[in-house]
Amino acid sequence: MSQTFYSLVLGAYCGTVGAFTPTGGSARTQGGVYAFKAMYYQSRAGFTNTAPLDPYRGAGRPEGSFQIERIVELAARQRGFDPIELRRKNIMPKDSLPLKTAMGLDVDCGDFPTVFEQTLAMTDRDGYASRLAASKAAGRLRGFAIAPYLECTGGMPKEHAVVSFAQDGSAHLSVGSHSTGMGHETSLRQILAAQLGLDMDSIGFTQADTDATPLGGGHGGSRGMELGGNAVKQTAGQVIDKGRAIAAHQFEASVEDVDFEDGSFFQPGTNNTMTMGEMIEASFDAERLPDDMAPGCLNTGSTFERGIISVPNGCHAAEVEVDPETGTIDVVGFWVVDDFGTIINPMLADGQVMGGVAQGLGQALMEQAVYDEESGQLVTGSLIDYALPRADDMPPMSLEYYEDAPTQKNPLGVKGAGEAGCCGAPPAIVNAVLDALKDLGVTHMEMPLTPETVWKAIQSART
Repeated sequence: MSQTFYSLVLGAYCGTVGAFTPTGGSARTQGGVYAFKAMYYQSRAGFTNTAPLDPYRGAGRPEGSFQIERIVELAARQRGFDPIELRRKNIMPKDSLPLKTAMGLDVDCGDFPTVFEQTLAMTDRDGYASRLAASKAAGRLRGFAIAPYLECTGGMPKEHAVVSFAQDGSAHLSVGSHSTGMGHETSLRQILAAQLGLDMDSIGFTQADTDATPLGGGHGGSRGMELGGNAVKQTAGQVIDKGRAIAAHQFEASVEDVDFEDGSFFQPGTNNTMTMGEMIEASFDAERLPDDMAPGCLNTGSTFERGIISVPNGCHAAEVEVDPETGTIDVVGFWVVDDFGTIINPMLADGQVMGGVAQGLGQALMEQAVYDEESGQLVTGSLIDYALPRADDMPPMSLEYYEDAPTQKNPLGVKGAGEAGCCGAPPAIVNAVLDALKDLGVTHMEMPLTPETVWKAIQSART
């Protein structure tokens, strides 16, 4: 497969990772979930007299997903294939994993065909013909598209977590990662509570404070759970190891004879047991500690370092109605199945996917930086002029997860969820619109597909 992507979006100078986004950032996931044995990919980024580029979600992976899905869709139309069947024939089979893609991405696990079929099953394809007829009767055009995607995580490869305790039995969790609406204050405390058998309400939380942790990578690269979550799990494990030593001292047993489960230390075959609350209390009493431990010894911090990045993946499908007289697009249905490995908190995962889909819909249909051709002045410099999706622009969404393939690249088995939504949404929506317009001979439009863009394409095709 040969593919060239020309990008002239760097702006007047390089942002933090501006040059990486359309080049190396996009190269990693080129080819998506398809079984390409070889690829030739070239990316060119140029400077313009516009504002500098910097990623806010996706950082090259949405571009990679969009390019391959547009190519597959166009190939199907030109060669007379059903777009669904062409994808089905070329998706990497489960038994081909683990493998390195033609672009060098280490894909250790997953089941791309199952995720594809699971998504398709959600869309009620059997009822599509009647919906198509109803749209036609109302003077509208209806289209459908499905878009599998392959993603990857990134960001700083180290994260630190600190767990400290108070004599009243409460705990405090400090992490170097940072939540900007992702709910880390819930999910990371949830991990600690589950590992130690504590009540979440008894756990305080501090994030991204240099006085609390010696290092931290903030956010970005869908790293929050992969790095921050595993740092918490690792630190909790070290707390348990210390607790086993204290319990062994109390039980007059060897450390190897002490187990920990469901928030309690115990010596199998005996009545010796200590709850985590009792352990915290004992950790402040020098007389109850081994000679090599001092009061407060349960307080623990550790750094988790990631090895190879994880590979989230999934599939999106969209159904749209287009008003040919105005060019207005209504996304009437949207379906998603994601493989994020282990799901820690389903509600927060849903929020991440929905937020990503909203950004993907914005890119596909409305978001556009416009400059005055004479003066170079940015015309869309405020939210009065720059169109962002609102609640009433969002389609009804159905979300499911495939959890049968947790990654072995980290202890939690997580693959990262923060940027997945914006990878599948643009190609699913754009291809669905083009499916609706295929009988008019419209085969391509540049994003965003504003009503004006769609109307002009229809008028051009008619004439």
